[in-house]
Amino acid sequence: MNLTNIRNYVHKDNVRDVLLLALPAVGEMILYMLVWVLDTVMVGQYGGELAVSTVGISCEIAYTISNILIAQGLAVGITSIVARRYGAKEIDTAEEYATIGFSLGAFISVVATFCIFLFAEDLLTLAGAKPEVISYGVLYIHIVCIGLSFNMMTSMFAAIHRAYGNTKTPLIISSVVVLVNLVLDGVLIFGLFGAPELGIKGAAIATAIAHISGFLYAAIYTYKKSLIKIKLKYLKFFSFTRLKSLITLSIPASMQEAAYGISKLGTTFMIMYLGTTAFAANQITLTLESISFMPGWGFAVAATTLVGNKIGEKNFEKAKEYAYTSTILGIGVMLVFSLIFLSIPTELIKLFIASSETEVITLGAACLMIAAFEQPTMAVSMIMGGALKGFGDTRTPFVVAFITSWFIRLPLVYYFIYLNKMSITYFWWICVIQWTIDGLFLFIMFKKKFKSLEAYS
Repeated sequence: MNLTNIRNYVHKDNVRDVLLLALPAVGEMILYMLVWVLDTVMVGQYGGELAVSTVGISCEIAYTISNILIAQGLAVGITSIVARRYGAKEIDTAEEYATIGFSLGAFISVVATFCIFLFAEDLLTLAGAKPEVISYGVLYIHIVCIGLSFNMMTSMFAAIHRAYGNTKTPLIISSVVVLVNLVLDGVLIFGLFGAPELGIKGAAIATAIAHISGFLYAAIYTYKKSLIKIKLKYLKFFSFTRLKSLITLSIPASMQEAAYGISKLGTTFMIMYLGTTAFAANQITLTLESISFMPGWGFAVAATTLVGNKIGEKNFEKAKEYAYTSTILGIGVMLVFSLIFLSIPTELIKLFIASSETEVITLGAACLMIAAFEQPTMAVSMIMGGALKGFGDTRTPFVVAFITSWFIRLPLVYYFIYLNKMSITYFWWICVIQWTIDGLFLFIMFKKKFKSLEAYS
């Protein structure tokens, strides 16, 4: 992709179309991330290292499972297939897929939440959490589980809206969740306005209520105003062929998230052995990194929707244009985060922990500066993967994620962190290597995919 091509891809019409979808999606994910961030910030200020470790490992377990099964699994399959059917003007078929997908997801959500609740202590023990972290962590997970299945179902409502180009409604839903969480966090953690001072328990209650609130808004909007609705008539005459198509797309997407998520969880378990200082520094850096890759996720959503719509219309050249426009814009935005991480790392870490925790702050700042170097290649990986999913190819992103997570990240972390007890900064250099290889592979595979598509057409 030379300079002339870049200028062609970033002309105003393409940029406008991408930004109309990407910006609300970015806002949505930043707001959802704030639920975790707010809990981490407030309990960090309230209870220090122990509180940060408790919320960090508990959220890591609960949301990794949720993302694998729904948010980055079934929801991706729903968006991919509904977007192409909507682009082909097959509204009835799009609604049938949406209904089948949501029904399957609702069942999975309830079962998964029950299992997380039941095995909370076992999961925390497997993570290598210390006894004091386990006791608080079990309490936190049990309470959060009250709203977790609702959160998963909300992800599927959002996936349906994104498929027809509506990223504003998911943004509003996430605003409801964050607003409720923010208010209740302050009240219940610190005991404001005469409420009991509940600390970590208060953070969990706030999160559960916030997720239920978001679900209620999403359900009402989808029933009344969505262009793609969930209709029970499609369950009466259930199509196993449709279900198979949806599962065929969703399983590789789930496995991709599993490749990332489980390997990430595995590295988290190994990092626990470095002690609470290293773990707290790592969790704070992960939280800031999670905010930074939200733009990449937003542009990936835009790429999936726009590429999917254009593939449905058989307009392959425009699909490629949208993919490259999304990638170029995503890299630009994430480079801004690189500059921020390099410029004020200490100040950012201090937002999450008491100023007296000097060791955590110093170590976290060093990790954050290294994380700055992974931003551009992370953008390429996420957005090229999103474009491939719009095409209906969820297998390639999974294969690449599996290779880089299980044959690069895990072995290196095992050697440097678990066996040799090196500094947590080594982990972040390993992440830089992983994302560089991941992004390069997906870019090459995307170009290959569209060359074969153009030859076929």
